[in-house]
Amino acid sequence: MVSELYEDDTPATKDEKPVSAKAKTSGKDIGNTVLSKLTAAIQAKVIRPDVYVDVPERPGVKLRISPNITQQQMKHWRKNAGDETRAGMDATKFAAWVVGNTTQGIHFNDDEVLDNDGYELNFASTEVLHMTDQVRPIPEAVRAFFGLDPHVEAAAVAILDASGYSDTIEAVDPTKGSTTN
Repeated sequence: MVSELYEDDTPATKDEKPVSAKAKTSGKDIGNTVLSKLTAAIQAKVIRPDVYVDVPERPGVKLRISPNITQQQMKHWRKNAGDETRAGMDATKFAAWVVGNTTQGIHFNDDEVLDNDGYELNFASTEVLHMTDQVRPIPEAVRAFFGLDPHVEAAAVAILDASGYSDTIEAVDPTKGSTTN
């Protein structure tokens, strides 16, 4: 609700009485106002749909990725990749953190692969650790799963793009109308 900075208790004329913001909206169907529509739009949770990332050099293998990444997660992954160390952040480790933490499932030839208990695979799954012959899911199992470090980094870039971290937002000048020339 927008409130006035200064409230004036005196009516504009003798016959007018001050009208409160509540009184202005009471009696109206506020369910169809532009304000109520904006409120509903803003209160709706923004969730980007899952995307699929091919694993190069592994024909038929795709990762199902949730591109819903928070800034806090990014900060954590950067730190785990050595961002605050003297040597600086290791780009491949950061990429492995991105891939490893956003993977929701693994597909082979368009079929989702499930573990022995019927759950979707991810890099922490015992089956993935076994097939990659690794103990730690990130970064080792991710790197072994892809086989080549540049492919891990390329996958992370694709995931970050799908997350919106590369989106550009353009300002629109509402005073300039569209041209039909």
